[in-house]
This record gives sequence, C-alpha cells and structure tokens, in this order.
Amino acid sequence: MSARVLIVDDEPSIVELVKFNLEKEGFTCTGAYDGESALETVRREKPDLVILDVMLPKKDGFEICKILRQETQIPIIMLTAKDTEVDKILGLELGADDYITKPFSPRELVARVRAVLRRLGKGAGDSGYSNYLQVGDLTLDEARHEASVGGRKLDLTPKEFELLRLLMSNRGRVMTRDFLLETLWGYEYYGDTRTVDVHIRRLRQKLGDDPAMPRYIETVHGVGYKIKEAT
Repeated sequence: MSARVLIVDDEPSIVELVKFNLEKEGFTCTGAYDGESALETVRREKPDLVILDVMLPKKDGFEICKILRQETQIPIIMLTAKDTEVDKILGLELGADDYITKPFSPRELVARVRAVLRRLGKGAGDSGYSNYLQVGDLTLDEARHEASVGGRKLDLTPKEFELLRLLMSNRGRVMTRDFLLETLWGYEYYGDTRTVDVHIRRLRQKLGDDPAMPRYIETVHGVGYKIKEAT
C-alpha cells in the first residue's frame, strides 16, 4: 500500500506541483489549502506524512504543527519561503521532522519525503539495529516502535525515535553531528548541524536528562554525542 501524503499550502499551484511529483513516485496525495482544513483532513484521513506550509490563512503552519504534535506523532515536513535560522529552529522546536525552503527542487522534496518515511522502519535496507535495546532503565522496542525510561513511555516523534535508536545501538561510541545528519536525514543537509542539536535537546527533555550531569546522552564537545556506557 502506498504511503499517503497530505500537502498543505494556500497556493494551489504548489499543491499540484508537489502532488504531481510525489504521485509519479507512487505516493497517494491529498491537498489542503488552509490550516483548519488541514487539521480536519489529518483527523479524518490519518495520512502517513504531512507537508506543511508556514504561511497559511486561518491558522499558520507553526500553529498547525503544534496542534498536530499534541494529537499525533505523524511526520511533518515544513515548507516555507522563510530561510532564516529562527524560523527553521522554531519549526523543529515545535516538533517538525524536517523543513525545506521555497523555491525547492521537486527531486529534493521527494528525497526528503522518502527519507522521513524510511526512518519509520517500514522499508527494507534499514537493518543493522537490534529489535530491543536497553541502557540502564532506558529501553527501546523497534518492533513496537516504543521507548520508555524508568517504565515511563516516551512520546517521541519519528525523528527523535530514530535518533535515540541510533545512539543506543552504538552505545559508548561517539556519533558526530555530521554522521547523524547524513544517517538520519539521508541526504545532504548543507552542514546545518544545529538541526542535530535541536533534536538532541528535545530528546533530553523527554528523557528528563540533565545535559550538565547526563545519565543517558553525553555531549562530546566539538565532536558530537554518545549514549553513556553506564547509567
């Protein structure tokens, strides 16, 4: 069954452009043209991924992203004409899994959609991880797509889950920011390692991990991150 993608943009030409390119690759696409109809469509159709423009009538993309994160862990790619760091970071802080700025290459957008969906563990070629990982009282069950700490289930986005899985499966080894970008995003990310830092910060918050005295994720200054050998 093909993955279902909801494209949310107030410009019909953009929606049609994205639909055309994704449907050529076998995706099933639906369009929405404002924030309120986007929420209604997600709740009704439960797509596998949302491509979400920032500048929308009624409710903007940041507000929609925040609402969706309160209701679901569906992957979100932000689509925006804004190219400032603060807008990118805001989208990531609100729970978006990725962002792409206009004007964009359709091939790049398709690649990013594939990369996000691939990290959900649905496709072949994503092996090399144990089905069940444990570090102290931190556990990750790949088959159930669940993680918990101290018996408390973690509410992780798909990207956060994959980041934690990669770190746990390489316990004690330092993962550089560049390696994490290349591995988790699956395409050239222009060296924007701040993206990794934002996701690490969100993950630490959900783990209840103090970066000054980490139990789980340790910063290796100037290099990257690792899961501690002992917790």
